[in-house]
Amino acid sequence: MQDPNEDTEWNDALRAKGIIPPKKEKEITEDQIVSMLEQTIEEKTTSGKELSKLDLDELDELEDSEDEAVLLEYRQKRIAEMKALSERAKFGTVGEISAQDYVQEVNKAGEGIWVVLHLYRQGIPLCALINEHMKQLAAKFPTVKFIKSISTTCIPNYPDKNLPTIFVYFEGALKTQIVGPLEFRGPNLTQDEFEFLIGKTGAIETTIKEDPRPAIKDKMFADLASTNDW
Repeated sequence: MQDPNEDTEWNDALRAKGIIPPKKEKEITEDQIVSMLEQTIEEKTTSGKELSKLDLDELDELEDSEDEAVLLEYRQKRIAEMKALSERAKFGTVGEISAQDYVQEVNKAGEGIWVVLHLYRQGIPLCALINEHMKQLAAKFPTVKFIKSISTTCIPNYPDKNLPTIFVYFEGALKTQIVGPLEFRGPNLTQDEFEFLIGKTGAIETTIKEDPRPAIKDKMFADLASTNDW
């Protein structure tokens, strides 16, 4: 017997004459609903960007669609995220502190706050270089407090042989220290290398996950190849 719900010209003719009942609509399963929702969310993007990465203007444009409720939820979430980031992104520059400021600026920096402190002395080239690198990182990671202090002003009789020194704190507790020129790889420290070193401490969420400086053995082979004109 032919299925009355089958899509054929014969069945269509019978339905038109009222001989067989209209075709039953297929029930939509829960999995199909989830799939349709996921597809809708995926389609509601701008140039392939995820909804969670859209700015508020882009979300406003999408809110005119039939999925306004879904998009409104995303927009509210983005507003909350941006507000939280704005509240945390309150630094952005390198501050100078003295011994009197240490407890307030470092130990009482606040909940969830990373502090990167550079002890330096004027006249040491590597210290001056790191201060410049610190300015770049402070602007790039404004949720992290970057500060500096003349070593003997902050810690009396602090030896110059230990300079530069970086202390990294989280919520007032010392997490990492980088002490002396060898730890900073000497006077040719690049901005990317410095960001990599600070990233390893956990203070910043850098995208530089691999050491920017070539391995020593690779450099040796390159120099040897150059010398022997391989």
